[in-house]
Amino acid sequence: MENLGNLESFVRSAESGSFSAAARRLGLTPAAVSRNVAALERNLGVRLFHRSTRKLTLTEEGERFLRAIGDHLDGLQAAIAQAGSDRGEPGGVLKVSMSVTFGTGYVLPLLPAFRARHPGVRIDWRFENRAVDLIAEGFDAAIGGGFELPAGVVARTLAPAHVIAVASPGYLKRRTLPADPSTLGALDGIVLRSARTGRVRQWTMRDAGGTEIATTLEETVVLDDPAAMCSAAALGLGVALVTVPDALSYLERGALVRLLPDWYADAGTISLYYASRSMLPGKTRAFVDFVVEAFARERFAERFAATAPTAARSKKRAKRSGR
Repeated sequence: MENLGNLESFVRSAESGSFSAAARRLGLTPAAVSRNVAALERNLGVRLFHRSTRKLTLTEEGERFLRAIGDHLDGLQAAIAQAGSDRGEPGGVLKVSMSVTFGTGYVLPLLPAFRARHPGVRIDWRFENRAVDLIAEGFDAAIGGGFELPAGVVARTLAPAHVIAVASPGYLKRRTLPADPSTLGALDGIVLRSARTGRVRQWTMRDAGGTEIATTLEETVVLDDPAAMCSAAALGLGVALVTVPDALSYLERGALVRLLPDWYADAGTISLYYASRSMLPGKTRAFVDFVVEAFARERFAERFAATAPTAARSKKRAKRSGR
């Protein structure tokens, strides 16, 4: 009977077209994946891949074997995971990606309670400001926004990603408050340069009635991280357009106030991404259920909305600061 590890190495290599990508997903070295595939070929008596220094492609026999396996490998892995869950607590390494600010501010504080509930799960969390390839890089889940959804990945919405204009009370003293988004350009701007494209991000803001106005901030300070933008705004360097979660702690303690409280930009949603299997591994299902439960309990979806009460209270402070 064939080794499950050999079959998994073959299938993941076929899906990604690379031993290295399969290795990242499986938590193995490329050499180990290559050895597993070679062992499978030897046991079957056929060559499954054409190998070159540039790419890995299936042979005709490899294509037939992959079709024959179909979804059986995922089903077998899910059955094994389910059987393990039936015996007791979920276990194994939970590999999750999330942004630095959002992850440390809102998800990491949930970890003690998650570990207390599921002590058999070991944590391997990556805090990075990029959209990872969930399948190719071997992540069990990811939290963030702007992810592409390849086949086999689903997104579960957790909260809105609304972008608002903020500045410090000190900066707003003796300055005329903007009347609408088009007049934000008269103030010093703290803007975000995309690490992926190298371009400065500008936004179109909207109000409750659906009116939209393009916003162009002065590039007084250019940064590549939303947390740094909030810190710069709190230091009185100008106006920043950031998501509510990034600015929330500053708004709650009064270090920042919101300008144009009737206006916001829609940056999509904050979502939880994971593989769309009929039966998730116990560790992943436990994490998904726990995060969804915690976000509902903490009312993050309401608190992260541009119409949240915190923003309304900051409106009054902004008016006082601008006098």
